[in-house]
Amino acid sequence: MLRTFRNLGRLARIALTLAHYDALSAFSQAGLPPALLWFANRLPARRGAGRPGQRLAAAFTALGPTFIKLGQALSIRADIVGEEVAADLSELQDKLPPFPSAQARATVAAELGRKLEALFSSFDDVPVAAASIAQVHFAVTSDGHEVAVKVLRPGVEAQFARDLDLFLWIAEHIERLAPRLSRLKPVEVFATLAQSVRVEMDLRLEAAAASELAQNFEGDPDLRVPKIDWTRTGRRVLTLERIGGIPVDEVAALAAAGHDPKEVVAKAARTFFKQVFRDGFFHADMHPGNIFVAPDGVLVAVDFGIMGRLDQRTRYYLADMLMGFLNGDYAAVADVHFRAGYVPATQSVGAFTQAARAIAEPIFGRPLHEISLARLLAQLFQVTEQFQMETQPQLLLLQKSMLVCEGVGRTLMPDVNMWTLARPMIEEWMVKNRGLDARARYALGEAMARIEELPTFIGNLEKSAAMLASGGVRLHPDALAALTGGRRRIWPWIALALVCGAAVAALLA
Repeated sequence: MLRTFRNLGRLARIALTLAHYDALSAFSQAGLPPALLWFANRLPARRGAGRPGQRLAAAFTALGPTFIKLGQALSIRADIVGEEVAADLSELQDKLPPFPSAQARATVAAELGRKLEALFSSFDDVPVAAASIAQVHFAVTSDGHEVAVKVLRPGVEAQFARDLDLFLWIAEHIERLAPRLSRLKPVEVFATLAQSVRVEMDLRLEAAAASELAQNFEGDPDLRVPKIDWTRTGRRVLTLERIGGIPVDEVAALAAAGHDPKEVVAKAARTFFKQVFRDGFFHADMHPGNIFVAPDGVLVAVDFGIMGRLDQRTRYYLADMLMGFLNGDYAAVADVHFRAGYVPATQSVGAFTQAARAIAEPIFGRPLHEISLARLLAQLFQVTEQFQMETQPQLLLLQKSMLVCEGVGRTLMPDVNMWTLARPMIEEWMVKNRGLDARARYALGEAMARIEELPTFIGNLEKSAAMLASGGVRLHPDALAALTGGRRRIWPWIALALVCGAAVAALLA
């Protein structure tokens, strides 16, 4: 009951803020009840200028750190808020006024268990960046290394916990009271957001992500990752090598420093492709403030709080799907989705093929430099409702990252499609990993993995059979009734015989 009253009070304040910025209209596509929208439109509002998504971004900024993160999460859910609002939310800047340097110094000393003066010979009081979760100070270590020190905001954990509990409470009520909105998976959306925030608030995990990315690109001429100072890193403090360079979107500064914009875009495309398809581990927040061009032309990444992972099966799905679209083979696109299980077998293959054509033709019919693979993915995810596709959070994160990467490419070279610059590398990867020989090797590897599992499987069968023979398996009467329909049946024994037969046949094969 206390939770309900607390959340209702907080919800009222949020509604007033959204109404003040005239931002509730941004949710019209989400299918909110007309009565709620009617009531919202009668709240005292300042009829703001700009598009609905811009007004919503302003309201989220006013509501604080958790809502900034919510806006960033919704920027990849065009199926909830619409493409225009999602695009506006993608511009939401995670910037807040800094907290006092005295608190930052105290946090560093408390977290690392030593006096600040013993750790650093100098520590800048003015932060170079301040975001919703942490801020960054430049410093020099006691052994003379220039570093950047990231420090969590005081009390940020409690603030996020309170707001995330509110989000989950709202999502639970939406799924219970508005079943038609359950396809949007509000509980899953907010659970994903909560997990992402929890990871960001443990800076040891961010350090580990940076270390993994650095290992993946060791010796690579395109991307460099700052080194982690593990002795000065803890849950609330992250210390890493200070880097120098020009933000990737400062075109005039890059030109003045002698950097070729086309080569910068090519490096960005190659780097992104390697992260996604080669490694299955990618930087999921590659906005211009997090990518710099070093004096030697190498890209340098910072801020590793949001990272994405794709297993091999998902990477191969993406590769086959993109090949189908690029070749205009929409039947192959449909086949990939059905084989991957993303579209239920009860749906029409022909209808999905038609939908894939309707998505792709307007995009690929544009001039080459205007073709956007991120837009292709976004359009594809919007057919979720019609074909009952399951939401794939890792692909939504990929689509957001691809959208940001394409935006950087267009800023530097408006008349060039960044993916064509990486085409030789992409084609080589496709031949190596998705050619006929590669498919045969993959299928053989999958078969061998199943065969290696057979001894364990058979051992478990033997244990189960022994337990059955000795009367060691006991079921609750209700469970037994549910399994047998209230009557003794021979189907469990037939199923066991079929499983044993399949195991023997696999061994013989």
